[in-house]
Order: sequence, then C-alpha cells, then structure tokens
Amino acid sequence: MKKRHFEVSQYCSPNTDDRTDSLLLFSRQLPIIFVVQILRQRRGNCFGTGCNEPTDQRELIRLKALSPDLCCRTPTEVFNRRFAHRHVSVGKSFVATVLCQSRADIVRLRRECKHRIPRPMPCNRTWALDLTGKADLSGRQRMILGLVDQGSRACLTLADLGDKRSATILRELCGAFRTFGLPARIRVNNEACFNSKLMKAALALLHIRLQITQPHCPWQNGRIERFFGTLKRHLDRIAVADRDDLHCKLVEFRAWYNHARSHQHLGGHTPAEVWNGKRESTRPPRFVSIWNGAITGWWFPP
Repeated sequence: MKKRHFEVSQYCSPNTDDRTDSLLLFSRQLPIIFVVQILRQRRGNCFGTGCNEPTDQRELIRLKALSPDLCCRTPTEVFNRRFAHRHVSVGKSFVATVLCQSRADIVRLRRECKHRIPRPMPCNRTWALDLTGKADLSGRQRMILGLVDQGSRACLTLADLGDKRSATILRELCGAFRTFGLPARIRVNNEACFNSKLMKAALALLHIRLQITQPHCPWQNGRIERFFGTLKRHLDRIAVADRDDLHCKLVEFRAWYNHARSHQHLGGHTPAEVWNGKRESTRPPRFVSIWNGAITGWWFPP
C-alpha cells in the first residue's frame, strides 16, 4: 500500500478560525514536526481574529520603549490582556523577534518621548512646592524652600529656612500669596511637614487644594525637581560661607532664572515673559553675569 504524504499547506486555510480548527482536528493525526511547521506558517505567531500585524508591532515597540528593562514576557502579557476583547494574542517568540528587529525604532521612540514638549498649562493655577539642602563651609546643612509655578516655570519663592516646620513653610507661602495671588492647588510630596494638620487646615481655609504625590514618585512633581536640578548644578560649583551668603546667592539665582534663562519648552522665552503674557521686548538686551561669572545670560527688558 502506497504511503500517503501530508502537505502542510492543506491545513492552513486563509481564514484564521479555519486554521485553528484544522490544527485542533489534525494535530493528533500528524507527527509533531508537521504541527510545528503549521505553527511557523502562521502570520508572525499572531493568534485570534482581527489581528493587524503592523499595528500590533507598533504597540509592542511602544510598550518596550516605555519599559526598556523588561524582558519579552511582560510586554507579551500586557499586550494579550489589553487586546483580549479583540481575541488577539501574541507569543513570546513573536515578541522577541519583533523587539530584536526593531531596536532602532525603540531607541528613536524613547528619544521622542524624552524630548516631547508638554502641553501648555495656565499660569498661577498649580504651584509645586518642595525642599532641598546645601551644606556651607562649616558642614551645616541649610534648608532651601522652592516654589515654582507649573504653567510658566517661574520661581515664586526661593528662600533658606531655619527649620522645616509647617509654620515656617506657611510663613513663606503667605508672602507668595500676597505677591502673586492664590493658586487653585499646591502639589507637594508625602513629607510630614507638608501633610500636617496645620498645613491642610490653613490651605483649606484659603480654598487651596493640596495635591500629595505618591511615595517614592518624584516624577509626579517634576517641575520643582527639574528646577532643583538646575539650582544644584550651579550651586555645587561654589562655596557657601554662611546663611547670609546663601541668602544673597539664592536671590541672585532666582532673578537670573526668571528673567535671563530661556526655556526650550516655553518657546525660547523666560518664565517672567510667559508669566507677563510674552510681551515683545522693544529695548536692547542686557548681559547678565552672577556668581563671579559662573552663571551668565541675556535679559530682554519689556
């Protein structure tokens, strides 16, 4: 009796559902090598109806760009759970192949996400509040309070504090309220001095909402963290003698930051120009140099 040979193509119908049914029907009759070949002939190991391979690959690249340290298993699980309503699933081998072939696309997408310009926000609506420190020549750590408007990136308050009690912080906030008005909300971290009953009661009386970020999530208050990054980069290059010396340097830095330092995400304008409505300068610019030439810039008078 002539031995019959099975062709793999006869079990691969153009319809995805027919292919699945055929595989389940004949998997027990075929040797394991033919089952493996049938699986390999499927479109990139994408299973289920409604599978769109280019779209699925872009989604996998996006997931990998958001979490570059994860292996292929986690993006596979996230993808399958997200598109379960479409009855679409992918395998780990397919995900590994796509990610390996799309390394350049992942790097480019990560660069685009990093340099993405955030959406504009109205001024004087949300303030960001935080604390940092600077050691003087005696080794004593000096507390620095920073208050930044999230819409214009303007530094509203930059002061050295004798302590970090809630009453001391409220005293600085009241000075900012008298100068710039009342915001709708103030964003802080979960430090005790920002979450005390005194702080919550005082802001509640002024109808100001206190937004508290999650623990160990500094990126949720990124405006003030970015401001402190600029401050520390310049402040670490100089020596601070005492508290009076630190106070003078903070006043100079705040004036330079608001009026002479342009921001890329503000269209090349300074925080003071955005706060005042981006009025065009009609007078020649002036060169600004502080801290013995350590910080320079150009000021465009309104």
